[in-house]
Amino acid sequence: MLRLENLGRRHGDHVVFEGLTHTFGPGCVALCEEESTGKTSLLEIIAGVLKPDAGDVWIDGHSLRQAPQQALDRLAYVPDNCLVAPTQTGRDMLVQAAAAKQVALDDAVLGLADALGLAPHLDKRFEQMSTGTRRKVFLTAAVLGDPAVVVADGPSNGLDAQGRSVLAEVFRRWGQDRVVLFASHDPDLVRACGAKAVEVGSLR
Repeated sequence: MLRLENLGRRHGDHVVFEGLTHTFGPGCVALCEEESTGKTSLLEIIAGVLKPDAGDVWIDGHSLRQAPQQALDRLAYVPDNCLVAPTQTGRDMLVQAAAAKQVALDDAVLGLADALGLAPHLDKRFEQMSTGTRRKVFLTAAVLGDPAVVVADGPSNGLDAQGRSVLAEVFRRWGQDRVVLFASHDPDLVRACGAKAVEVGSLR
């Protein structure tokens, strides 16, 4: 469902990683190592936000290099920084994301928003939301289009106890039939969703 093929990334003369080759099947995988190990760079490459210096990513059989739109249609991404459009409301973001995936805001999406405690905040602008509330909007958007791969950077950062509990259950459920790859320093989340902890450098 997710395959890294000889991925490499540098910052100037510094090698962030090279030769990453790994295939992920359904399940939750957590990148739990310390900072400056390439976790965010790897997730951004998979999400199509950052270009690798070498290699390719395959998402549900589609090459990110050769067929980026088809690949990204099968992926959901929750970035570390969820303040992308400060004046946009949460509801408008969900509508926009649904249109991009050519799907409707159905009961599954609205149900997750309600479970996360997001519903009362959907008509606020992102600049009016707390960090955790912004993240809840992106987590809710991850349901859209039934993606094969979910990539998240610090998904529990800023969440309240209710949100963290719902997130763990959602990740555990999603991991039954899709890839959930996330970076986190939250051992409770890693345990609760049954994630396998790995290091970027081990993906060879």
